[in-house]
Amino acid sequence: MPGVAVIILNWNGVKLLKEYLPSVVKYTNPALARVVVVDNASSDASAEVVRQEFPQVELICFDANYGFAGGYNRAIEQIEEDIVVLLNSDVEVTEGWLEPLAEVLEHHAEVAAVQPKIKSWKNKSEFEYAGACGGFIDRWGFPFCRGRILNVVEKDSGQYDDEAEVFWCSGAALCIRREVYLEAGGLDERFFAHMEEIDLCWRIRNSGKSLKVCPESVVYHLGGGSLPMNHPHKLFLNYRNNLLMLYKNLASAEWKRMSWRRKWLDFTAMLVFLLKGETENVKSVIKAYKEFNRMKTAYRQPACEHADPCIYQGCIIFQYYFRHIRTFSRLWK
Repeated sequence: MPGVAVIILNWNGVKLLKEYLPSVVKYTNPALARVVVVDNASSDASAEVVRQEFPQVELICFDANYGFAGGYNRAIEQIEEDIVVLLNSDVEVTEGWLEPLAEVLEHHAEVAAVQPKIKSWKNKSEFEYAGACGGFIDRWGFPFCRGRILNVVEKDSGQYDDEAEVFWCSGAALCIRREVYLEAGGLDERFFAHMEEIDLCWRIRNSGKSLKVCPESVVYHLGGGSLPMNHPHKLFLNYRNNLLMLYKNLASAEWKRMSWRRKWLDFTAMLVFLLKGETENVKSVIKAYKEFNRMKTAYRQPACEHADPCIYQGCIIFQYYFRHIRTFSRLWK
């Protein structure tokens, strides 16, 4: 079995390291993988805690905070193992979590990356928002997961326990071939945060490789550590990065069809925000479009002319509109 490096990116996360790193050390077989904490120039005691409390863990310290994408890109360039795992610092792993992931890549040469089943650390009977049991994108460009649609998560009753091909794997626990990661260009540092792993997975799919979820492997993710769900800046990043991702990875003809649909949908969302008095959210969507129009000149459309917007032939837009219809009904009463 090829060697594996489990990479945990940290920035001022000493509390998270104390809480979650023990499970990674305990349940990661040292004969299979080494655990590496990459510190993004933290100002807290993160580095000291790793050195003193986890001497079996390798520590790489950067001289600046390169963010999520930049930190992982620089770390993976230094790693020599054939397989790397991008593991969030707020993830608790379980016994035998890594072996099934490595075996998928060992026995399936066409698979570039795989993710485990990701459940909520706060409510361990439910899936977790950021990845659940494998990600997809619907015909309208909205990401969703097996076990999560929009902001609604399901309880895990074994309904997604089959190993399946997916459109994207979560960056919370992404097991990927190092060579594929580097060939694809790594995570796009211009995204700053949100959807950068979906963009990477889409680029990998456009190169002809596949991705999977392996529910035999289970981890628990705290999640929500960067920005609250309804924060205007989070909304801005999600809208802008979603547009950039679609523009980068869709064939030209498909992008033209997609863009007008999204304008109507996003206008509807702004109207709802306005009626609810959430003016900051309206400004965030407008800002996202302005930033998208400014940034898109730096990207080229993919060379392929086939459209592959999703492998799940569904539209979560019906749930999207149903939610807004209910909002309008409440406002009109």
